[in-house]
Amino acid sequence: MLPQPLFKKVLIANRGEIAVRVIRACQELGIGTVAVYSELDREALHVRLADEAFALGGQTAAESYLNTDAILSIIETTGADAVHPGYGFFSENADFARAITARGVTFIGPPPEAIEVMGDKISARTAAEKVGVNSVPGVTEFLSGPKEITAFGAEHGYPVAIKAAFGGGGRGMKVVSSAEEAADSLESAQREALAYFGRDECYIERYLVKPRHIEIQIMADSHGNAIYLGQRDCSAQRRHQKLVEEAPAHGLPPEVATAMGEAAVRVAVGCNYTNAGTVEFLYEDGQFHYLEMNTRLQVEHPVTELVTGLDLVALQLHIAAGGELPLTQDDVHLTGHAIEIRINAEDVAGGAFLPSPGPITRLRVPSGYGVRWDGGYEEGDEVSQYYDNLVGKLICHGATRSEAISRTIRALKEFVVEGIATTIPADLAILEHQDFRSGDYSTKWVEEVLDLDNIGSEPIATSEDEAEPRVRRDSTVEVNGKRFAVSMWVPESAATTSGKKPKRRSSARGGTGGGTGEVAVPMQGTIVKVEVEVGDAVEAGDTIVVLEAMKMENNVNAEKSGTIAEVRVKAGDSVGGGDIVAIIN
Repeated sequence: MLPQPLFKKVLIANRGEIAVRVIRACQELGIGTVAVYSELDREALHVRLADEAFALGGQTAAESYLNTDAILSIIETTGADAVHPGYGFFSENADFARAITARGVTFIGPPPEAIEVMGDKISARTAAEKVGVNSVPGVTEFLSGPKEITAFGAEHGYPVAIKAAFGGGGRGMKVVSSAEEAADSLESAQREALAYFGRDECYIERYLVKPRHIEIQIMADSHGNAIYLGQRDCSAQRRHQKLVEEAPAHGLPPEVATAMGEAAVRVAVGCNYTNAGTVEFLYEDGQFHYLEMNTRLQVEHPVTELVTGLDLVALQLHIAAGGELPLTQDDVHLTGHAIEIRINAEDVAGGAFLPSPGPITRLRVPSGYGVRWDGGYEEGDEVSQYYDNLVGKLICHGATRSEAISRTIRALKEFVVEGIATTIPADLAILEHQDFRSGDYSTKWVEEVLDLDNIGSEPIATSEDEAEPRVRRDSTVEVNGKRFAVSMWVPESAATTSGKKPKRRSSARGGTGGGTGEVAVPMQGTIVKVEVEVGDAVEAGDTIVVLEAMKMENNVNAEKSGTIAEVRVKAGDSVGGGDIVAIIN
């Protein structure tokens, strides 16, 4: 039993399901909670659940959740004595952690010095090597241009991976298969990294052929104690982002599992780490390579909770308050097997995984023995194009891996989500495949082996009336930026999307043009780059525009050859699904 209360009031500098998760943990421990929110999140679930909520203003992450001055001002106003960063946004930002601690407020995470070492993936490689933990071959300097990529590729061979130096989770990661792709891939990686982490520095490393992605959850306190809590297998990925995670890692030899755990602890102790962290490895042909350390809680932490019986968020709070770890390595025991499914707002679309923002018109969450749902949305809420596409996480526990798989399949088939497309069809295809059941898959298996050709979502209603989101802005008032709920609830039609709106096709889920010569975007988003001009000759498959939706870049390509007769958008324009952005004659 952890001592209560650990803090008087915790501000959660995040949104979505992780903010909800932290709020609930704090409430169980008798700790007051402060939520922050953007204009688009005014009625979000984390705002509704928190004891207090304050407006940050703005819509995009840069305008709101990455606004350091606004968050610091709210900390001072509320008297919050601790800040939990969640994951993403400021969770691996040493400057933010230092700004918090400089005000005498506790940052619920590692010290800024450890974040600087491990948050910068290049210095993290050096730190790991100092304690005898070998990394995937790569560079130890930031990229300054595409020539360094081509030089590395010439020496080590292709493919190579460009990765965000100050982030993780597959954001800002691009695989380069040839020298010709280097410049465009670097530019795209830097844009994504800047949008998601606020910094665009990147580095490169060798891209392994058929690795498994294994990670170790560690916990360390300020009294010199550090332990690891088993392993997780996160190999079922697309676009280098995880779809399915499980604990423990299936079929991993016990001696390898132990060696990984001990290596992870050495990495953490070597940089004077405290609080929760995750050390990630690539495992191939009996060998493991250090990949990176994420200086935060992971999205997939619930599978570790279910097999260890430990509340990791409560442990984070306990350690941040100066407490010692309440257990030793010998006290860690894994029971059964757990699987986590990320329910993302994406249309599987035969393997394209297209972002699918919009209102959730119906949501029925599964339940039953061994089933847990960590969600950031409820029925009637809207998933915005400006933020991450994670709707929530389904986590199932069983006595065996086979039982956990069967339970997860049952729960997924019980799930009902309407109004947006989700990854559930792909999740089912993964779990029902023999390769997954046998554990014979790698990080490239979903994209290279799994057949998703005939898997997609039903068309989503897209008429102007049906697509119009619902908001309830008259249900709250703000006084000096603080949100107060009022008793009067008045429905109001949604505000129109800002920015230039090109002419809309009749099918808002349309492809990228077809035989008509109309090039249409398949989803709502923001144009970040226009690759063509009027008069340019293009071939089928050439990129016309680059569209950012839910922090991911998507190339919108020509489906026929011809000449560009009209370009209807420019960089920075907002577009909706089915909008025509160019005409090809």
